[in-house]
Amino acid sequence: MTRASDQSLILVVEDEAALCRDIVEELQEAGYDTLAAADGRQALALLEDAAPDLVLCDITMPGLDGYEVLREMRTRRPELSATPFVFLTALSEPREVIEGKLLGADDYLVKPVDYDLMLATLEARLRQVNRIRTRHDTEVAQLRGALGAFADKGAAQALDLITLGVMLVDEKGKRLHANRTAQEMIAAAEYIALRGDDIGSPDPPSDRALRNAVSKALQAARAEQEKVVGVMLHCAADPRSVSALVCAMPERTGDTDGAARVALFLSAPGARQRVPEPLLMDLFNLTPTEARVAAALASSTRAADVAVDLGVSQTTIAFHMRNLFQKTDTNRQADLIALILAGPMMIKSE
Repeated sequence: MTRASDQSLILVVEDEAALCRDIVEELQEAGYDTLAAADGRQALALLEDAAPDLVLCDITMPGLDGYEVLREMRTRRPELSATPFVFLTALSEPREVIEGKLLGADDYLVKPVDYDLMLATLEARLRQVNRIRTRHDTEVAQLRGALGAFADKGAAQALDLITLGVMLVDEKGKRLHANRTAQEMIAAAEYIALRGDDIGSPDPPSDRALRNAVSKALQAARAEQEKVVGVMLHCAADPRSVSALVCAMPERTGDTDGAARVALFLSAPGARQRVPEPLLMDLFNLTPTEARVAAALASSTRAADVAVDLGVSQTTIAFHMRNLFQKTDTNRQADLIALILAGPMMIKSE
């Protein structure tokens, strides 16, 4: 993300000292802040304390190669999942490009380095990430603002018109409100249930996941932070699943006890419809193919079924899912599906 100084931080990982120095100088002249690592292990050490806006990394290095650096960064620092990772390589074989893409690489630059092309590529990647994060922040702010008036009777009645189940939770984790769809789901007691005003699920694994998600969202709300967690709820008697999007509602000045701190959005079982692909393209800046995969995932949830539905291999689906994770700023399939299903409702709530 662009910093207050309007400068982005770029981590350069290159074992050729002269080339590394030249790249750093070009980036600094262009107005970027830089960090430099001579090999993969040094890069991971820097990543322990730094959060670069983009990583420019050589593939062939002694010790840890570029693929391993990318894999370790995505594993150790999941919050950097949307950080662009650009490979710098002398390799131009399609196999190398495919391997990097499957691991989540965003782009390639080939040696000898064309510095004008390098600067243009990095600027484009940073602009893309900034657009995604700005839109995400705006959507969350709009969603939180729309939820702020849920205690009002008129707003509560309006929620009954929404096909998603909507539930509000207070700072103690107790239910404040459930719209009509959520009440019907509670009455069925298949995917979600209440013990008093405590929200849970009859399915033990789903119950643990849901309670953990609500707990994390409450902690974030109390710390005045935003948090969105996706959970898949299952039922022993039904092969279908229900996706739940759990959203923190940070405390605001003047809030009193009893105010909503967490909102849950639940996809009604049997009512899941294919999300319009053009809407997904506009909402998350997806390509037509990515939108098709996203819509299919929201309808099926199983990547294997999506591959059969679209007539492609599971490897192809995995490749597109990595791109979807980056563009939607998610890390897990449950989060991705929940966000896809809730996205259209967020737009309607503006």
